Amino acid sequence: MAELRLGPLLRYADGTRATVWVETSAPCEAEVRCADGAGGSAGTWRIGGHHYALVPVSGLAPGTATAYRVLLDGHQVWPLPGAPASTIRTPGPGAELRVAFGSCRWAAKPGGGHDPVGPDALDTLSRRLDDDPAAARPDILVLLGDQVYADETSAAMRRRLAARRDPGVPPGDQIADYEEYTYLYEESWLDPEVRRLLASVPSCMIFDDHDVIDDWNTSAAWLASIRAEPWWRERILGGLMSYWVYQHLGNLSPDELAADPLYAAVREAGDGTELLREFAERADADPAAVRWSYRRDLGRTRLLMVDSRAARVLEEKSRALVDPDEMEWVRRQALDGPGAYDHLLIGTSLPWLLPPAVHSAEGWNAALCAGERGGRWARLGEQLRQRADLEHWAAFPRSFAELTDLVAEVGRAEGAPASVLVLSGDVHHAYVAEPRWPRPAPGTGPEPARPVVAQLTCSPMHNSVPAPLKAGFRFGWSRAGRLVGRVLARHGRLPAPPIGWHKTGGPWFGNQVMTLTLGGRDNARLRLEQARRDADGGARLVRADERELL
Repeated sequence: MAELRLGPLLRYADGTRATVWVETSAPCEAEVRCADGAGGSAGTWRIGGHHYALVPVSGLAPGTATAYRVLLDGHQVWPLPGAPASTIRTPGPGAELRVAFGSCRWAAKPGGGHDPVGPDALDTLSRRLDDDPAAARPDILVLLGDQVYADETSAAMRRRLAARRDPGVPPGDQIADYEEYTYLYEESWLDPEVRRLLASVPSCMIFDDHDVIDDWNTSAAWLASIRAEPWWRERILGGLMSYWVYQHLGNLSPDELAADPLYAAVREAGDGTELLREFAERADADPAAVRWSYRRDLGRTRLLMVDSRAARVLEEKSRALVDPDEMEWVRRQALDGPGAYDHLLIGTSLPWLLPPAVHSAEGWNAALCAGERGGRWARLGEQLRQRADLEHWAAFPRSFAELTDLVAEVGRAEGAPASVLVLSGDVHHAYVAEPRWPRPAPGTGPEPARPVVAQLTCSPMHNSVPAPLKAGFRFGWSRAGRLVGRVLARHGRLPAPPIGWHKTGGPWFGNQVMTLTLGGRDNARLRLEQARRDADGGARLVRADERELL
Protein backbone atom coordinates (compact mmCIF):
# COMPACT_ATOMS: atom_id res chain seq x y z
CA MET A 1 0.00 0.00 0.00
CA ALA A 2 1.38 3.38 -1.01
CA GLU A 3 2.03 5.85 1.81
CA LEU A 4 2.64 9.58 1.86
CA ARG A 5 6.36 10.32 2.08
CA LEU A 6 6.29 14.10 1.70
CA GLY A 7 3.65 16.76 1.37
CA PRO A 8 0.98 17.61 0.63
CA LEU A 9 2.06 21.03 -0.62
CA LEU A 10 -0.65 23.36 -1.85
CA ARG A 11 1.30 25.04 -4.63
CA TYR A 12 -1.29 26.97 -6.63
CA ALA A 13 -4.79 28.32 -6.04
CA ASP A 14 -6.93 30.73 -8.05
CA GLY A 15 -10.66 31.35 -7.89
CA THR A 16 -11.71 27.86 -9.02
CA ARG A 17 -8.58 25.67 -9.32
CA ALA A 18 -5.60 24.47 -7.30
CA THR A 19 -2.66 22.07 -7.52
CA VAL A 20 -1.42 19.83 -4.69
CA TRP A 21 2.05 18.21 -4.80
CA VAL A 22 2.85 14.90 -3.07
CA GLU A 23 5.66 12.37 -2.88
CA THR A 24 4.57 8.77 -2.25
CA SER A 25 6.29 5.53 -1.28
CA ALA A 26 5.07 3.55 -4.32
CA PRO A 27 3.20 4.00 -7.63
CA CYS A 28 -0.44 4.88 -7.04
CA GLU A 29 -3.37 7.14 -7.95
CA ALA A 30 -3.25 10.28 -5.81
CA GLU A 31 -6.55 12.01 -5.13
CA VAL A 32 -7.60 15.25 -3.44
CA ARG A 33 -11.17 15.39 -2.11
CA CYS A 34 -12.56 18.67 -0.84
CA ALA A 35 -15.38 19.08 1.65
CA ASP A 36 -17.43 21.06 -0.87
CA GLY A 37 -17.27 18.32 -3.53
CA ALA A 38 -14.38 19.75 -5.54
CA GLY A 39 -11.34 17.59 -6.18
CA GLY A 40 -9.12 15.82 -8.66
CA SER A 41 -6.72 12.93 -9.12
CA ALA A 42 -3.49 12.07 -10.90
CA GLY A 43 -1.27 9.05 -11.31
CA THR A 44 2.25 9.16 -9.94
CA TRP A 45 5.41 9.31 -12.04
CA ARG A 46 8.93 8.31 -11.04
CA ILE A 47 12.28 10.11 -10.87
CA GLY A 48 15.35 8.42 -9.43
CA GLY A 49 13.30 5.71 -7.74
CA HIS A 50 10.95 8.23 -6.06
CA HIS A 51 7.26 8.64 -6.87
CA TYR A 52 5.47 11.98 -7.27
CA ALA A 53 2.16 13.46 -8.31
CA LEU A 54 0.90 16.98 -8.89
CA VAL A 55 -2.85 16.72 -8.44
CA PRO A 56 -5.05 19.26 -10.28
CA VAL A 57 -8.08 20.31 -8.23
CA SER A 58 -11.10 21.82 -9.99
CA GLY A 59 -14.62 22.87 -9.07
CA LEU A 60 -13.66 25.24 -6.25
CA ALA A 61 -15.78 28.29 -5.48
CA PRO A 62 -14.20 31.79 -5.37
CA GLY A 63 -13.80 33.38 -1.97
CA THR A 64 -14.10 30.17 0.04
CA ALA A 65 -12.03 27.99 2.34
CA THR A 66 -12.61 24.27 2.04
CA ALA A 67 -11.00 21.41 3.95
CA TYR A 68 -9.40 18.68 1.86
CA ARG A 69 -8.15 15.14 2.22
CA VAL A 70 -5.44 13.28 0.30
CA LEU A 71 -6.04 9.64 -0.66
CA LEU A 72 -3.65 7.19 -2.30
CA ASP A 73 -5.46 4.39 -4.14
CA GLY A 74 -8.53 5.27 -2.08
CA HIS A 75 -6.68 5.10 1.26
CA GLN A 76 -6.67 8.36 3.25
CA VAL A 77 -3.16 9.55 4.16
CA TRP A 78 -3.83 13.22 5.00
CA PRO A 79 -4.64 14.80 7.37
CA LEU A 80 -2.72 12.67 9.80
CA PRO A 81 -4.78 10.98 12.54
CA GLY A 82 -5.85 13.49 15.17
CA ALA A 83 -4.51 16.46 13.20
CA PRO A 84 -6.64 19.40 12.00
CA ALA A 85 -7.70 19.51 8.38
CA SER A 86 -5.75 21.42 5.77
CA THR A 87 -7.67 23.88 3.65
CA ILE A 88 -7.66 25.38 0.18
CA ARG A 89 -8.58 29.06 0.24
CA THR A 90 -9.59 30.69 -3.03
CA PRO A 91 -9.48 34.45 -3.59
CA GLY A 92 -12.72 36.34 -3.96
CA PRO A 93 -13.30 39.31 -6.29
CA GLY A 94 -11.73 42.48 -4.92
CA ALA A 95 -10.33 40.81 -1.81
CA GLU A 96 -7.10 42.03 -0.21
CA LEU A 97 -4.02 39.99 -1.03
CA ARG A 98 -1.51 39.06 1.69
CA VAL A 99 1.93 38.08 0.41
CA ALA A 100 4.38 36.67 2.98
CA PHE A 101 7.98 36.41 1.81
CA GLY A 102 11.56 35.78 2.83
CA SER A 103 14.56 33.58 2.12
CA CYS A 104 17.40 31.57 3.60
CA ARG A 105 15.87 28.87 5.77
CA TRP A 106 18.30 26.40 7.25
CA ALA A 107 15.86 23.66 8.18
CA ALA A 108 17.85 21.54 10.65
CA LYS A 109 17.35 21.95 14.38
CA PRO A 110 19.90 20.69 16.92
CA GLY A 111 18.56 17.62 18.71
CA GLY A 112 17.37 18.34 22.25
CA GLY A 113 19.28 21.59 22.67
CA HIS A 114 19.12 25.34 22.19
CA ASP A 115 18.90 26.42 18.58
CA PRO A 116 22.04 28.54 18.04
CA VAL A 117 20.44 30.61 15.27
CA GLY A 118 17.21 31.24 17.14
CA PRO A 119 13.61 30.27 16.43
CA ASP A 120 12.51 29.56 12.86
CA ALA A 121 10.27 32.35 11.53
CA LEU A 122 8.36 29.95 9.26
CA ASP A 123 7.75 27.51 12.11
CA THR A 124 6.60 30.36 14.32
CA LEU A 125 4.21 31.68 11.68
CA SER A 126 2.72 28.20 11.31
CA ARG A 127 2.19 27.83 15.05
CA ARG A 128 0.45 31.21 15.24
CA LEU A 129 -1.99 30.15 12.53
CA ASP A 130 -2.58 26.84 14.33
CA ASP A 131 -3.21 28.56 17.66
CA ASP A 132 -5.45 31.31 16.27
CA PRO A 133 -7.64 30.25 13.33
CA ALA A 134 -8.88 33.86 13.10
CA ALA A 135 -5.34 35.26 12.59
CA ALA A 136 -4.63 36.90 9.25
CA ARG A 137 -3.40 34.12 6.96
CA PRO A 138 -1.08 34.71 4.00
CA ASP A 139 -2.73 34.16 0.64
CA ILE A 140 0.62 33.15 -0.81
CA LEU A 141 4.09 32.40 0.51
CA VAL A 142 6.96 33.60 -1.69
CA LEU A 143 10.22 31.78 -0.93
CA LEU A 144 13.11 33.70 -2.46
CA GLY A 145 15.96 31.21 -2.42
CA ASP A 146 18.04 28.92 -0.24
CA GLN A 147 15.08 26.69 0.49
CA VAL A 148 17.67 23.95 1.15
CA TYR A 149 21.40 24.10 1.87
CA ALA A 150 23.29 21.56 -0.22
CA ASP A 151 26.65 22.83 1.01
CA GLU A 152 25.91 23.35 4.73
CA THR A 153 24.43 20.11 6.02
CA SER A 154 23.30 19.36 9.57
CA ALA A 155 24.89 16.81 11.89
CA ALA A 156 21.96 14.45 11.30
CA MET A 157 22.33 14.84 7.54
CA ARG A 158 26.08 14.21 7.73
CA ARG A 159 25.43 10.96 9.58
CA ARG A 160 22.96 9.91 6.92
CA LEU A 161 25.41 10.72 4.13
CA ALA A 162 28.20 8.82 5.90
CA ALA A 163 25.99 5.73 6.05
CA ARG A 164 25.66 5.88 2.26
CA ARG A 165 29.21 6.72 1.12
CA ASP A 166 32.70 7.60 2.34
CA PRO A 167 32.64 11.17 3.74
CA GLY A 168 36.39 11.37 3.22
CA VAL A 169 35.85 11.50 -0.55
CA PRO A 170 34.68 14.83 -2.04
CA PRO A 171 32.14 16.31 -1.81
CA GLY A 172 32.44 15.01 1.74
CA ASP A 173 29.61 16.16 3.96
CA GLN A 174 27.91 18.10 1.16
CA ILE A 175 25.16 16.79 -1.10
CA ALA A 176 26.42 14.64 -3.98
CA ASP A 177 23.48 13.65 -6.21
CA TYR A 178 19.73 13.49 -6.75
CA GLU A 179 19.12 10.87 -4.06
CA GLU A 180 20.83 13.00 -1.44
CA TYR A 181 18.83 16.04 -2.53
CA THR A 182 15.70 14.09 -1.66
CA TYR A 183 17.10 13.80 1.87
CA LEU A 184 17.38 17.58 2.09
CA TYR A 185 13.77 18.14 1.08
CA GLU A 186 12.65 15.52 3.60
CA GLU A 187 14.58 17.30 6.34
CA SER A 188 13.07 20.65 5.40
CA TRP A 189 9.48 19.79 4.51
CA LEU A 190 8.83 17.07 7.08
CA ASP A 191 9.26 19.68 9.80
CA PRO A 192 5.74 19.37 11.31
CA GLU A 193 4.99 23.11 11.49
CA VAL A 194 6.27 23.83 8.01
CA ARG A 195 4.46 20.80 6.65
CA ARG A 196 1.13 22.09 7.99
CA LEU A 197 1.83 25.60 6.66
CA LEU A 198 2.74 24.45 3.15
CA ALA A 199 -0.32 22.20 3.07
CA SER A 200 -2.68 25.17 3.44
CA VAL A 201 -0.85 28.22 2.01
CA PRO A 202 0.02 28.30 -1.72
CA SER A 203 3.70 28.87 -2.41
CA CYS A 204 5.98 30.29 -5.10
CA MET A 205 9.69 29.44 -5.05
CA ILE A 206 12.91 30.37 -6.82
CA PHE A 207 16.39 29.03 -6.11
CA ASP A 208 19.54 30.83 -5.00
CA ASP A 209 23.12 29.67 -4.62
CA HIS A 210 22.90 27.40 -1.54
CA ASP A 211 20.20 25.34 -3.23
CA VAL A 212 23.19 24.13 -5.27
CA ILE A 213 26.41 25.55 -3.77
CA ASP A 214 27.66 28.81 -2.30
CA ASP A 215 28.62 31.35 -5.01
CA TRP A 216 26.92 29.29 -7.73
CA ASN A 217 27.73 30.91 -11.10
CA THR A 218 29.75 33.77 -9.66
CA SER A 219 31.96 34.04 -12.76
CA ALA A 220 33.40 32.20 -15.73
CA ALA A 221 36.57 31.52 -13.73
CA TRP A 222 34.53 30.07 -10.86
CA LEU A 223 32.57 27.86 -13.25
CA ALA A 224 35.70 26.53 -14.96
CA SER A 225 37.22 25.70 -11.60
CA ILE A 226 34.15 23.89 -10.24
CA ARG A 227 33.62 21.94 -13.47
CA ALA A 228 37.12 20.50 -13.02
CA GLU A 229 35.98 18.81 -9.80
CA PRO A 230 35.06 15.15 -10.46
CA TRP A 231 32.01 15.31 -8.15
CA TRP A 232 30.50 18.47 -9.66
CA ARG A 233 28.61 16.91 -12.58
CA GLU A 234 26.36 14.76 -10.39
CA ARG A 235 25.92 17.62 -7.94
CA ILE A 236 24.67 20.12 -10.53
CA LEU A 237 22.50 17.58 -12.35
CA GLY A 238 20.99 16.42 -9.06
CA GLY A 239 20.39 20.02 -8.04
CA LEU A 240 18.61 20.99 -11.26
CA MET A 241 16.61 17.76 -11.43
CA SER A 242 15.44 18.04 -7.83
CA TYR A 243 14.61 21.73 -8.25
CA TRP A 244 12.37 20.88 -11.22
CA VAL A 245 10.58 18.17 -9.21
CA TYR A 246 10.32 19.74 -5.78
CA GLN A 247 10.09 23.46 -6.54
CA HIS A 248 9.67 24.45 -10.19
CA LEU A 249 6.70 22.32 -11.26
CA GLY A 250 4.51 23.70 -8.51
CA ASN A 251 5.29 27.25 -9.60
CA LEU A 252 3.32 26.69 -12.80
CA SER A 253 -0.39 27.24 -13.28
CA PRO A 254 -2.60 24.34 -14.41
CA ASP A 255 -2.62 25.80 -17.93
CA GLU A 256 1.17 26.03 -18.01
CA LEU A 257 1.49 22.48 -16.71
CA ALA A 258 -0.86 21.24 -19.44
CA ALA A 259 1.32 22.91 -22.07
CA ASP A 260 4.69 21.81 -20.66
CA PRO A 261 6.22 19.18 -22.99
CA LEU A 262 8.72 17.82 -20.46
CA TYR A 263 6.03 17.34 -17.81
CA ALA A 264 3.85 15.53 -20.35
CA ALA A 265 6.74 13.31 -21.44
CA VAL A 266 7.70 12.42 -17.86
CA ARG A 267 4.12 11.49 -16.99
CA GLU A 268 3.73 9.43 -20.14
CA ALA A 269 7.02 7.61 -19.61
CA GLY A 270 6.18 6.68 -16.04
CA ASP A 271 9.88 6.69 -15.17
CA GLY A 272 11.15 10.05 -16.36
CA THR A 273 14.62 9.89 -14.83
CA GLU A 274 16.55 9.88 -18.10
CA LEU A 275 14.30 12.51 -19.67
CA LEU A 276 14.82 14.82 -16.72
CA ARG A 277 18.54 14.13 -16.61
CA GLU A 278 18.86 15.09 -20.30
CA PHE A 279 16.90 18.29 -19.56
CA ALA A 280 19.24 19.12 -16.66
CA GLU A 281 22.28 18.51 -18.87
CA ARG A 282 20.92 20.99 -21.44
CA ALA A 283 20.13 23.52 -18.72
CA ASP A 284 23.65 23.29 -17.33
CA ALA A 285 25.36 23.43 -20.72
CA ASP A 286 23.24 26.29 -22.09
CA PRO A 287 21.37 28.38 -19.50
CA ALA A 288 19.54 30.20 -22.32
CA ALA A 289 17.88 26.91 -23.31
CA VAL A 290 15.73 26.82 -20.15
CA ARG A 291 13.58 29.48 -18.51
CA TRP A 292 13.11 29.14 -14.77
CA SER A 293 11.54 32.59 -14.40
CA TYR A 294 7.75 32.67 -14.30
CA ARG A 295 4.70 34.86 -13.81
CA ARG A 296 1.68 34.61 -11.57
CA ASP A 297 -1.31 36.94 -11.71
CA LEU A 298 -2.87 37.16 -8.25
CA GLY A 299 -6.06 39.09 -8.83
CA ARG A 300 -4.97 42.67 -9.54
CA THR A 301 -1.37 41.95 -8.50
CA ARG A 302 1.23 40.57 -10.91
CA LEU A 303 4.16 38.57 -9.54
CA LEU A 304 7.23 38.10 -11.74
CA MET A 305 9.75 35.67 -10.29
CA VAL A 306 13.14 36.24 -11.93
CA ASP A 307 15.89 33.62 -12.00
CA SER A 308 19.11 35.44 -11.10
CA ARG A 309 21.28 32.30 -10.70
CA ALA A 310 20.97 29.81 -13.54
CA ALA A 311 20.20 32.38 -16.27
CA ARG A 312 23.54 34.19 -16.01
CA VAL A 313 25.91 34.99 -18.84
CA LEU A 314 29.42 34.66 -17.38
CA GLU A 315 31.75 35.55 -20.24
CA GLU A 316 33.57 38.64 -18.95
CA LYS A 317 32.84 40.92 -21.90
CA SER A 318 29.14 40.10 -22.00
CA ARG A 319 28.36 39.39 -18.35
CA ALA A 320 24.67 39.52 -17.45
CA LEU A 321 22.80 38.44 -14.37
CA VAL A 322 19.90 37.40 -16.60
CA ASP A 323 20.34 36.13 -20.15
CA PRO A 324 19.20 38.80 -22.67
CA ASP A 325 16.41 36.63 -24.06
CA GLU A 326 15.10 35.89 -20.57
CA MET A 327 15.35 39.56 -19.59
CA GLU A 328 13.29 40.44 -22.66
CA TRP A 329 10.72 37.84 -21.55
CA VAL A 330 10.59 39.52 -18.12
CA ARG A 331 10.10 42.89 -19.80
CA ARG A 332 7.23 41.59 -21.94
CA GLN A 333 5.48 40.13 -18.90
CA ALA A 334 5.81 43.37 -16.98
CA LEU A 335 4.37 45.40 -19.86
CA ASP A 336 1.71 42.88 -20.93
CA GLY A 337 -1.78 44.36 -20.71
CA PRO A 338 -1.66 48.08 -19.84
CA GLY A 339 -3.80 48.65 -16.77
CA ALA A 340 -4.17 44.90 -16.19
CA TYR A 341 -2.80 45.06 -12.66
CA ASP A 342 -2.57 47.50 -9.74
CA HIS A 343 0.73 46.27 -8.26
CA LEU A 344 3.82 44.69 -9.82
CA LEU A 345 5.95 42.47 -7.60
CA ILE A 346 9.35 41.48 -8.96
CA GLY A 347 10.76 38.54 -7.00
CA THR A 348 14.51 38.11 -7.31
CA SER A 349 16.63 36.29 -4.74
CA LEU A 350 19.32 38.98 -4.94
CA PRO A 351 18.50 42.60 -3.99
CA TRP A 352 18.34 45.17 -6.76
CA LEU A 353 19.20 48.06 -4.41
CA LEU A 354 22.01 47.22 -1.99
CA PRO A 355 23.63 49.47 0.62
CA PRO A 356 25.36 52.12 -1.55
CA ALA A 357 28.89 51.27 -0.40
CA VAL A 358 28.30 47.60 -1.22
CA HIS A 359 26.82 48.53 -4.60
CA SER A 360 29.88 50.64 -5.45
CA ALA A 361 32.26 47.92 -4.27
CA GLU A 362 30.59 45.36 -6.51
CA GLY A 363 30.62 47.69 -9.51
CA TRP A 364 34.27 48.53 -8.86
CA ASN A 365 35.11 44.84 -8.64
CA ALA A 366 33.28 44.12 -11.90
CA ALA A 367 35.30 46.85 -13.63
CA LEU A 368 38.57 45.42 -12.32
CA CYS A 369 37.66 41.91 -13.45
CA ALA A 370 36.81 43.26 -16.89
CA GLY A 371 40.35 44.68 -17.17
CA GLU A 372 39.63 48.35 -16.56
CA ARG A 373 42.85 48.66 -14.51
CA GLY A 374 44.94 46.01 -16.23
CA GLY A 375 45.74 42.33 -15.80
CA ARG A 376 47.12 42.43 -12.26
CA TRP A 377 44.04 44.22 -10.96
CA ALA A 378 41.83 41.81 -12.92
CA ARG A 379 43.41 38.80 -11.19
CA LEU A 380 43.07 40.48 -7.79
CA GLY A 381 39.47 41.40 -8.61
CA GLU A 382 38.55 37.80 -9.44
CA GLN A 383 40.00 36.56 -6.15
CA LEU A 384 38.09 39.22 -4.25
CA ARG A 385 34.87 38.53 -6.18
CA GLN A 386 34.87 34.88 -5.16
CA ARG A 387 35.97 35.40 -1.56
CA ALA A 388 33.56 38.25 -0.80
CA ASP A 389 30.51 37.04 -2.77
CA LEU A 390 30.47 40.13 -5.01
CA GLU A 391 27.87 38.85 -7.46
CA HIS A 392 24.57 40.69 -6.96
CA TRP A 393 22.79 42.92 -9.50
CA ALA A 394 25.39 45.60 -8.78
CA ALA A 395 28.17 43.26 -9.95
CA PHE A 396 26.47 43.01 -13.35
CA PRO A 397 26.15 46.73 -14.22
CA ARG A 398 24.37 46.15 -17.52
CA SER A 399 21.73 43.99 -15.84
CA PHE A 400 21.31 46.50 -13.01
CA ALA A 401 20.67 49.20 -15.60
CA GLU A 402 18.24 46.95 -17.50
CA LEU A 403 16.17 46.25 -14.39
CA THR A 404 16.22 49.94 -13.48
CA ASP A 405 15.09 50.86 -16.99
CA LEU A 406 12.32 48.28 -16.84
CA VAL A 407 10.99 49.68 -13.56
CA ALA A 408 11.03 53.16 -15.10
CA GLU A 409 9.33 51.92 -18.28
CA VAL A 410 6.57 50.27 -16.28
CA GLY A 411 6.07 53.56 -14.45
CA ARG A 412 5.71 55.47 -17.73
CA ALA A 413 3.40 52.95 -19.36
CA GLU A 414 -0.25 53.63 -20.03
CA GLY A 415 -2.26 52.43 -17.04
CA ALA A 416 0.89 52.17 -14.90
CA PRO A 417 0.48 50.27 -11.62
CA ALA A 418 0.26 52.04 -8.29
CA SER A 419 3.41 50.31 -7.04
CA VAL A 420 6.44 48.39 -8.29
CA LEU A 421 7.96 46.43 -5.41
CA VAL A 422 11.13 44.34 -5.69
CA LEU A 423 11.11 41.43 -3.23
CA SER A 424 14.50 39.92 -2.34
CA GLY A 425 16.45 37.98 0.26
CA ASP A 426 19.99 36.53 0.39
CA VAL A 427 21.81 39.13 2.51
CA HIS A 428 20.71 37.89 5.98
CA HIS A 429 19.08 41.10 7.10
CA ALA A 430 15.99 43.11 6.22
CA TYR A 431 15.57 46.65 4.97
CA VAL A 432 13.44 48.95 2.84
CA ALA A 433 15.06 51.18 0.21
CA GLU A 434 13.53 53.61 -2.25
CA PRO A 435 15.05 55.01 -5.46
CA ARG A 436 15.48 58.68 -6.32
CA TRP A 437 14.75 59.30 -9.97
CA PRO A 438 16.64 62.03 -11.88
CA ARG A 439 14.77 65.32 -12.00
CA PRO A 440 13.57 66.52 -15.41
CA ALA A 441 15.79 68.99 -17.19
CA PRO A 442 14.78 72.65 -16.74
CA GLY A 443 12.08 73.71 -19.13
CA THR A 444 10.78 70.18 -19.77
CA GLY A 445 7.78 70.46 -17.50
CA PRO A 446 6.95 68.97 -14.12
CA GLU A 447 8.27 65.60 -13.01
CA PRO A 448 5.81 62.90 -14.13
CA ALA A 449 3.82 60.97 -11.56
CA ARG A 450 5.41 57.62 -10.81
CA PRO A 451 4.34 54.47 -9.01
CA VAL A 452 5.62 53.87 -5.52
CA VAL A 453 8.86 51.94 -6.04
CA ALA A 454 10.70 50.13 -3.27
CA GLN A 455 13.25 47.42 -2.62
CA LEU A 456 11.88 45.12 0.09
CA THR A 457 14.53 42.74 1.40
CA CYS A 458 13.81 40.05 4.01
CA SER A 459 16.31 37.44 5.11
CA PRO A 460 16.87 35.05 6.83
CA MET A 461 13.91 32.96 7.91
CA HIS A 462 16.19 30.69 9.91
CA ASN A 463 19.91 31.41 9.81
CA SER A 464 22.38 33.93 11.21
CA VAL A 465 24.77 36.71 10.25
CA PRO A 466 28.19 37.16 11.90
CA ALA A 467 28.74 40.38 13.86
CA PRO A 468 31.38 41.74 11.41
CA LEU A 469 28.88 41.45 8.54
CA LYS A 470 26.24 43.27 10.59
CA ALA A 471 28.70 46.12 11.08
CA GLY A 472 29.56 46.04 7.39
CA PHE A 473 25.95 46.31 6.26
CA ARG A 474 25.32 49.20 8.66
CA PHE A 475 28.46 50.93 7.38
CA GLY A 476 27.27 50.38 3.81
CA TRP A 477 24.32 52.73 4.39
CA SER A 478 26.30 55.36 6.28
CA ARG A 479 27.65 58.67 5.00
CA ALA A 480 31.20 57.35 5.45
CA GLY A 481 30.25 54.24 3.49
CA ARG A 482 28.92 56.33 0.63
CA LEU A 483 32.22 58.26 0.60
CA VAL A 484 34.23 55.04 0.39
CA GLY A 485 31.90 53.92 -2.40
CA ARG A 486 32.60 57.09 -4.38
CA VAL A 487 36.35 56.51 -4.04
CA LEU A 488 36.00 52.95 -5.34
CA ALA A 489 33.77 54.12 -8.20
CA ARG A 490 36.40 56.66 -9.28
CA HIS A 491 39.15 54.04 -9.16
CA GLY A 492 37.05 51.67 -11.25
CA ARG A 493 36.12 54.50 -13.67
CA LEU A 494 32.46 53.71 -13.16
CA PRO A 495 29.75 55.84 -14.71
CA ALA A 496 27.24 57.34 -12.30
CA PRO A 497 24.39 54.89 -11.54
CA PRO A 498 21.16 55.68 -13.40
CA ILE A 499 19.38 56.37 -10.10
CA GLY A 500 20.14 57.16 -6.51
CA TRP A 501 18.46 55.48 -3.56
CA HIS A 502 18.16 55.73 0.20
CA LYS A 503 17.22 53.45 3.05
CA THR A 504 13.81 54.15 4.60
CA GLY A 505 13.78 51.23 7.05
CA GLY A 506 16.25 48.93 8.75
CA PRO A 507 18.61 47.27 8.78
CA TRP A 508 16.90 44.63 10.92
CA PHE A 509 18.72 41.47 11.97
CA GLY A 510 17.11 38.23 13.10
CA ASN A 511 14.93 35.41 11.82
CA GLN A 512 12.09 37.23 10.13
CA VAL A 513 9.30 37.32 7.59
CA MET A 514 7.75 40.24 5.72
CA THR A 515 4.08 40.44 4.74
CA LEU A 516 2.65 42.74 2.08
CA THR A 517 -1.07 43.51 2.16
CA LEU A 518 -2.36 44.83 -1.16
CA GLY A 519 -5.86 45.97 -2.05
CA GLY A 520 -6.88 48.28 -4.86
CA ARG A 521 -4.64 51.07 -6.09
CA ASP A 522 -4.49 52.95 -2.79
CA ASN A 523 -3.64 50.17 -0.35
CA ALA A 524 -0.17 48.71 0.14
CA ARG A 525 1.01 47.94 3.68
CA LEU A 526 4.18 46.25 4.83
CA ARG A 527 4.82 44.42 8.10
CA LEU A 528 8.08 42.89 9.29
CA GLU A 529 7.88 40.30 12.05
CA GLN A 530 10.73 38.59 13.87
CA ALA A 531 10.70 35.24 15.67
CA ARG A 532 11.61 35.78 19.32
CA ARG A 533 11.99 33.42 22.26
CA ASP A 534 9.33 33.46 24.98
CA ALA A 535 10.17 33.15 28.65
CA ASP A 536 8.77 29.61 28.62
CA GLY A 537 11.12 28.54 25.81
CA GLY A 538 8.56 28.86 23.04
CA ALA A 539 8.61 31.42 20.26
CA ARG A 540 6.34 34.10 18.87
CA LEU A 541 6.36 36.59 16.03
CA VAL A 542 7.02 40.14 17.21
CA ARG A 543 6.31 43.15 15.00
CA ALA A 544 9.56 44.95 14.20
CA ASP A 545 8.15 47.43 11.68
CA GLU A 546 4.90 48.33 10.00
CA ARG A 547 4.32 51.01 7.39
CA GLU A 548 2.00 52.24 4.69
CA LEU A 549 3.62 52.13 1.26
CA LEU A 550 0.56 53.73 -0.35
